[in-house]
Amino acid sequence: MEWLNYHHLYYFWTVMHEGSLTAASQRLRLAPSTVSAQLASLEEALGGKLFSRIGRGLEPTDLGRTVFRYANEIFSLGKEMMDTVRGRSAAGRLSLRVGVLNVLPKLIVRKILEPALNLAESVELLCYEHKKEQLLAELAVYKVDVVLSDSPVPRGFHVKAYNHFLGECGVTFLAVTTMANQYRKGFPKSLGEAPMLLPLQISASRQALERWFESLHIKPRIVWEIEDSALLKEFGQHGDGIFAVATVIEKEVASQYNVEVVGRSDAVRERFYAVSFERIIKHPAVTAISNAARQSLFVQEKRLS
Repeated sequence: MEWLNYHHLYYFWTVMHEGSLTAASQRLRLAPSTVSAQLASLEEALGGKLFSRIGRGLEPTDLGRTVFRYANEIFSLGKEMMDTVRGRSAAGRLSLRVGVLNVLPKLIVRKILEPALNLAESVELLCYEHKKEQLLAELAVYKVDVVLSDSPVPRGFHVKAYNHFLGECGVTFLAVTTMANQYRKGFPKSLGEAPMLLPLQISASRQALERWFESLHIKPRIVWEIEDSALLKEFGQHGDGIFAVATVIEKEVASQYNVEVVGRSDAVRERFYAVSFERIIKHPAVTAISNAARQSLFVQEKRLS
């Protein structure tokens, strides 16, 4: 195993924070030549240059920027560890970094995350939206604390993570008034003749819808396949087709996009997960999110049925 000299890393981190070798040396109370020698040792261990000289100043290389990002995490975690073991609360606000799967409806994401913002302790919420593979890679290097997903991480996936089930609900089909009136009668068989707006094939919700359509022996006319859930609703708002949403947000979507209910299905299930590296969730904000989702958010659909 290759070992990292954390003293050398700390000197580099200080140079980056202070903006110059001279300022870092003054803060560290060391001679500039000593700090320079430690940086050279770190570069030798890492196998590349951390800085390039621009005029009389230093500019971090791509390697330097990468190392600095990790150094920030390392020393931040170290401070948090010392605060915890000494019984001190961490200075400043509690930080929660959330990776959000790009196909998740934004209204659902807001509802899931809302309990974290209602904690007694102030929470700084940072959200990153991307595809699942990218988010899991960021989870692996601790760039995010938790990933919100519509499906669990499959067994055998190269990143080891734990799936925390938040809850599930049925789906509601919505459309503009004229279209809702036309296809409400005879639902769900009427969908076999209806224009549909569907998420992409790769999404868990699309796969669940396809299985349901097949069980009914119907094949709707697909007008658009759209990855972004907000864009899909935008097309629905303009009468391009019927679209499905999680039942727990049907009222908000119907009001926001001026559409009406065509019908509901409990056979199609939208599932939501919090993915983390912890088997037992310890982050207080993630705990609040998980408990609220299980105890209240995904119980609401029963009131709509």
